[in-house]
Amino acid sequence: MKQALLNVMRLTGAFEPFRLANRNKALILTYHRFGESGPDMTPPRVFVRQLSYLQKHYRVVSLSRLCTSLTNGEPPTRGLAAITIDDGYRDAYEIAFPLLQKFNLPATLFVVTDFVDRRGWLWTDKMRFLASRVTRPAIGKAAEQCGISIENQCATATPTTKLNEFLKSLSDHAKDEAISRIAARLGVELPPVPPQEFGAITWDQAREMDSAQVELGSHTATHPILTRVDDQKLSAELNNSRTRLEENLDRRVDLFCYPNGDYDQRVLRAANRAGYSCAVTIESGLNEAGCDAMQLRRVHTANDHSRFLQNTSGFDQLKTQLIHRESVRAKETMFSTAAQS
Repeated sequence: MKQALLNVMRLTGAFEPFRLANRNKALILTYHRFGESGPDMTPPRVFVRQLSYLQKHYRVVSLSRLCTSLTNGEPPTRGLAAITIDDGYRDAYEIAFPLLQKFNLPATLFVVTDFVDRRGWLWTDKMRFLASRVTRPAIGKAAEQCGISIENQCATATPTTKLNEFLKSLSDHAKDEAISRIAARLGVELPPVPPQEFGAITWDQAREMDSAQVELGSHTATHPILTRVDDQKLSAELNNSRTRLEENLDRRVDLFCYPNGDYDQRVLRAANRAGYSCAVTIESGLNEAGCDAMQLRRVHTANDHSRFLQNTSGFDQLKTQLIHRESVRAKETMFSTAAQS
C-alpha cells in the first residue's frame, strides 16, 4: 500500500513542490556499489535514470564546490547537488565512472587507502564472503557457537546483515577477533586480500578519475568505527589515509567521510587537526547555507525511482519535522492539562 501511494505521488508530480521549496538547500547523494544485485548495489540502468534526473533538475557540482558555497553562505540559485560514492570498490571505476563521464557530471569518491593498497579488506565484506561459502543457517549457528547472539536484530534482515550490525558495536580488535572465530567455526579460510567481487580500484584508476571530475577524498586507512578506537589509532587512520592520497594524487586532500557515519566531538576535533575542512556523515537531510562543513548531511539513494524522488525532494525531512512538532505539541498539551487539573 505504501509503495502504491509513493508511485501515485511520483506519477502526479507530488514531490515536485517539495523539491522546489527546498531549492535553497544543498543535496548530497550517497552511493556505495554498482551492479545488478547485492547489498548497497545500484544497477547501471538505475544510475543512468538518476543521473538524467539530477542533470535536469539540479546544478550538480563537486563536493568541494558545494562545501565552499555553503560555508560562504551563498544560497544555491538553482539547487546545488553533489554525488558521493563511498569505499572505493572497483565498480566505481568500471561502472559509475563511464556513466558520470557520459553525463559530464562531477562526483566525489571516498576511498579506504589500505583497501586500495591491497593491504586488507573492508571488514563488512568478510562476513559476506563467509556467507557466500556456506548455507545461511550455518552463519547464525557459527555466531551462536562463538557466543554471539543476533536474535535482537531486525527480524527481516539476513544473518550476515545482523552480524555486521552486531560487529559495529564492538571495538576494532574485538570485531576482528569475532570474525576470525566465526571463520574458524565455519572452516572457511579468509584470503589476506579480497577476491575480485570485493576488490578495490587501483591507484592508476584513482589518478585517472581524480583528473576527470571525480575528486578523491579520505574514508580512513582501514574503515574502522572511529568512535570505538583509541586516540592513537584515530590519529593514524585520519593522517595516514590523507598522506597516502596526497602522495598518489600529488595534491592537497581535505575531504573526509566518517566510516559508517559514526563520529563524536572527539572525532570531529581529530579530523580538524588532521587537516580536513569538509566531511560528510550519513545523517539524512539537506544542507543549508552556513551549516557546519564537518557535519554535512547526505541522502541515501534508492533504486526505486519513487523513493529516490521522495528522498531527494526533502519530503522525508519535512515529514520528520512535522512529526516532531506534533509530538512536542502533544506533550505540551498533556503537561498543560495535567497542570490545570
